[in-house]
Amino acid sequence: MALGGCAANKGTSDKDAQITQDWPVEKLYAEAQDELNSSNYTRAVKLYELLESRFPQGRYAQQAQLDTAYAYYKDEEREKALAAVERFQRLHPQHPNMDYALYLKGLILFNEDKSFLNKLASQDWSDRDPKANREAYQAFAELVQRYPQSKYVEEASKQMEKLVDALAGNEISVARYYAKRGAHLAAANRAQNIITGFQNTRFTEEALAIMEVSYRKMNRQQLADDTRRILQQNFPQSPYLQQEWRSDDAPWWRYWK
Repeated sequence: MALGGCAANKGTSDKDAQITQDWPVEKLYAEAQDELNSSNYTRAVKLYELLESRFPQGRYAQQAQLDTAYAYYKDEEREKALAAVERFQRLHPQHPNMDYALYLKGLILFNEDKSFLNKLASQDWSDRDPKANREAYQAFAELVQRYPQSKYVEEASKQMEKLVDALAGNEISVARYYAKRGAHLAAANRAQNIITGFQNTRFTEEALAIMEVSYRKMNRQQLADDTRRILQQNFPQSPYLQQEWRSDDAPWWRYWK
């Protein structure tokens, strides 16, 4: 079956090569665009490849490279999409559409996991590698910094906010994991990462609470008291302040434990 599929793809490619052999670059690009817009991503890529091989110079070839990355992205071919957009970056570092290339790169990395939005809703970050989130954030950040007037900046900024939330969510998930297992120093350090790196996210309050509990478990009373004061100053209505944290019977501690 695999060999048959390869043969079929080769046959389709050869057929396209024959049909389009006398087409000018404008017509070949227009046909590829029609296939892309019709969600026929495989054939669109084949036509873009034919175009680039026949007309390697000029704006159509450059745009075909960028459109190839988008076609792979829409076809959920993440690795191929990323390779295509990075190739475009290497070949045309000063291209006028580099802002779009960076935006597309961020989207490719951001959508690495199709269940991401479900995890966003459930706050379940424990099984998602934050590496892609960091790389996606870097791509969007480069876009915002280099091209502040780009039409993609507004949407990129929104995605960056989600990614910061995701990275902080990953840290709090790991902090909870260590707290549940009695690794108090590791739990405190992970929670501290949120305070220093993601202090404007929704996880700061819980991070302070984890730090206080962890310090008390390590008999670091001064650090625990200082952390509690910060929690009181910044979140005076926090439910974490309503229980005695020195007790193992506190409901919040049982939640982590």
